[in-house]
Amino acid sequence: MRGLIIRNTGSWYTVRTDDDQLFDCKVKGAFRLKGIRSTNPVAVGDVVNITPGADGQTALIENIEDRRNYIIRKASNLSKQSHIIAANVDMAALVVTIAHPETSTTFIDRFLASAEAYRVPVLIIFNKTDLYSVEEKQQMDALVALYRAVGYVCLTCSAVDGNGIVELREELRDKTTLLSGNSGVGKSTLLNLLVPEADAKTAEISMAHDAGMHTTTFSQMYFLPQGGALIDTPGIKGFGTFDMEREEVSHYFREIFKVSADCRFGNCTHTHEPGCAVLQALAEGRIAESRYTSYLSMLDDKDEDKYR
Repeated sequence: MRGLIIRNTGSWYTVRTDDDQLFDCKVKGAFRLKGIRSTNPVAVGDVVNITPGADGQTALIENIEDRRNYIIRKASNLSKQSHIIAANVDMAALVVTIAHPETSTTFIDRFLASAEAYRVPVLIIFNKTDLYSVEEKQQMDALVALYRAVGYVCLTCSAVDGNGIVELREELRDKTTLLSGNSGVGKSTLLNLLVPEADAKTAEISMAHDAGMHTTTFSQMYFLPQGGALIDTPGIKGFGTFDMEREEVSHYFREIFKVSADCRFGNCTHTHEPGCAVLQALAEGRIAESRYTSYLSMLDDKDEDKYR
């Protein structure tokens, strides 16, 4: 039988078959021996083939159909393995906040670069606009202008006062979208607003650390009333890129890659070389310092704390 992975709890997977049956599934033992360097060889969004058990409720996942794309990050505490966040998505929606808690531009840029590497379009959602001071709103406007100039679609919204929610629904219509971001940025609140029956668990921000407490502990797909689906994932505190060669990093920063065509040397690292068009653009303000700083941080990922 053929079906779609709609929930992953780490040990069990929920599969919705083509004829709308639901099965709790395990991965067939031999399947793990195929050399996939991942903590989770099957992810939400995967299309799989299953063999139902005698009880009619459980099944074994026999194989995965070829993926259109996927998003991965470094597995927690396992630098040599990856963690597949979601598969077969039309878009990734990255929820960020200027404050309460603050999302770093390094985190944003790492997510964007990884999405570029796996050819997944990104929508950046600046959430919690109802909480920001005048200065914080100015900071948000500056970041929105920066990322729009690079070529990313940006929305500002608030699940509390409804600002931007109509526009968000339209962006999500008829697309399978990965919903991601740091803990505490309001993903679950947005999910509850977009899919009321999701009833996702939410929690107050820890006032002591102004950081999010993890409330989503597994990945799940929710179907949108207007068509399409959202894949909700646990909040991630860090985003370590995986299996990316140093010379490839600049390819995933759109503006750096574009300008680098004018560098004197084809193997320019854009750090010190004479005739580097990227360094010139940086000096002239045509490349944002925050983006260049993120680029530098990704050149050397041997320091595991760099993306925390």
